[in-house]
Amino acid sequence: MADRRHPGEPGSTGEHNRGGVFRRGGGPGKPDEFEKLYRSRESEQRVVGETRRIPPADQVPPHRPRKRRTHSAGREYDGRGHQRRAQQRRRKTARNTLIIVLVLLLVIPGGFYLWADSRLERVDALQDYEGRPDRQPGTTYMIVGSDSREGLDDDQIRELATGRAEGRRTDTLMVLYMPRDGDPTIVSVPRDSYVPMAIPGYADNKINTAFADSVCGTGEDGEEVCGGPGPLVQSFEQASGVRIDHYVEIGMGGFVDLVDAVGGVELCPEEPMVDPKAGLDIEAGCQEMDGGTALGYVRTRATPRADLDRIQRQREFFSALIQEASAPSTMFNPFKSVPLVVAGTDTFMVDEGDKLRHLASMLMAMRGGTATTAVPVGSTPTLDGVGSVVLWDEARSEQMFAAMREGEPIPEEAMQD
Repeated sequence: MADRRHPGEPGSTGEHNRGGVFRRGGGPGKPDEFEKLYRSRESEQRVVGETRRIPPADQVPPHRPRKRRTHSAGREYDGRGHQRRAQQRRRKTARNTLIIVLVLLLVIPGGFYLWADSRLERVDALQDYEGRPDRQPGTTYMIVGSDSREGLDDDQIRELATGRAEGRRTDTLMVLYMPRDGDPTIVSVPRDSYVPMAIPGYADNKINTAFADSVCGTGEDGEEVCGGPGPLVQSFEQASGVRIDHYVEIGMGGFVDLVDAVGGVELCPEEPMVDPKAGLDIEAGCQEMDGGTALGYVRTRATPRADLDRIQRQREFFSALIQEASAPSTMFNPFKSVPLVVAGTDTFMVDEGDKLRHLASMLMAMRGGTATTAVPVGSTPTLDGVGSVVLWDEARSEQMFAAMREGEPIPEEAMQD
């Protein structure tokens, strides 16, 4: 039989090299394929170190079970499941803690907000009427400080020297104006401003008259209309053409409580002030005033310019109160912030459509660079049957109100010291 490895070469079946039957193409000096399969690896042929000896029994370390690592998650198990159960407990505790924190964050503040919002007294101040200005780009808040004695007991009336006047009148009248762009401006409105009345049967009069609940008239439909928040807002809107978006009112008692809740405010009178009618007796210079002292400071007229000086002090006080109420030391201190909210919501009166969040927005808007000014005054004549009044400067006041109607910042030349 011919050699099948070399089919083209003649050969005898009995005389060929039998060892070649098992060889697979190896050459001289080279291993064939068969030998490669069974030859020891070079690494096995090398001697590595010395012969390993088994240590004595007393030197054998204690047996520790080897941890098994899974290929999927890289977690280790000790064979008894202790680590796995501990991790599950930690994850469950963390999950439950997170749920509790979320519930506290959502339920408790939400409930406190709803409770505080429900404490606000509401009144129909922003009434629709024929000829009312349309909505305007900026945002306006009418802020009224009334001389209402409601909530004051006999001792407080004597201590604060408020007297026992019935009803309520405006001690403070301001408009917080927030333009579309730029910083807000607090505009003081002299309470003796001579404007058309929104009360039937009354001609032009002091804007303060529109707020007095003792002033009443009969409308065309025979219904009695008395002074109050609604006629006050309407009188200002008709005189200025500026639409009021929000209404905020606070009486004397609430005024005192607010100041005391924030721990007092720092005010800086330029000279000593004594006014028994306002219960005021203070020295010149910066000083911390409590609620009663601050109330006398903003109420007194015992200065050369009387009501015009009082407007400046009111703006000074209001800015100081806002800075103190919105300071981090107040807002993040529950011993101050909670009494502040309670005092404020207990005495604030707002429009029926206003919420607590609108008060918060007002507070934060006034936290930054808020300018203060007043409606420009032209003259202060004395009129028969009316008394001393304030007439607005027609050109400058119109310049101010035109900017407010357009949502633009109030020009510097329209500002009143």
